Amino acid sequence: MRALIVRGGWEGHEPVACTEMFREFLTGNGFTVRVAESLDVYTDPAALAGAGLIVQCWTGARFTSEQENGLVRHIRSGAGFAGWHGGIIATGYESEHYQFMVGGRFVGHPGGFVDYTVDIAGEHPVTAGLESFRVHTEQYFCHVDPTLEVLATTTFTGDHGAPETAGAVMPVAWTRRFGAGRVFVCTLGHGPADLAVPQTRTIIERGLLWAGGIIRCGGCAGESG
Repeated sequence: MRALIVRGGWEGHEPVACTEMFREFLTGNGFTVRVAESLDVYTDPAALAGAGLIVQCWTGARFTSEQENGLVRHIRSGAGFAGWHGGIIATGYESEHYQFMVGGRFVGHPGGFVDYTVDIAGEHPVTAGLESFRVHTEQYFCHVDPTLEVLATTTFTGDHGAPETAGAVMPVAWTRRFGAGRVFVCTLGHGPADLAVPQTRTIIERGLLWAGGIIRCGGCAGESG
């Protein structure tokens, strides 16, 4: 099995440090890991060939049509696509097909770093055994596709100068089937400290395995095994 880590973009999200936190985990679960630091990798069929999982951490990407089409085509054909925070949903805003594939886009985080609760939603192998937990980080308000399989949520209070958000229940982690491919997104993960929170790390690690086809859920929407 091959995993391709694609990292770069805004350095504030520490794409190198954050992705390195998961390299050993991936290799320990049977993946051969390759790293690309250019979005042009999405235009190279030879580089994508055999990559059953793409882990992207690239905030602020402006995909060319060739990059977007190469990535979307590869995932639709059966590969997995996974990531966290701005590296997957604060990127590619102008790219319609990318946005549709991912199923959500970052809008804002009222108050910056704040205390809030993450609640587990429903039953899924990615969140099995986890309970609600507290975090101190950015609370992402997103625009999301209503067909997502939501794994975790957070409820906005309307504080921090954003009264319009009061009562909004926002997805924090979700999965999505895209053609024959699998997409996993977690809005947590601003930097290494956030990714080191045990529940956050567990959700992301399991999400990577789900997107890579190692974890399966026979009872989940769109799952066949």
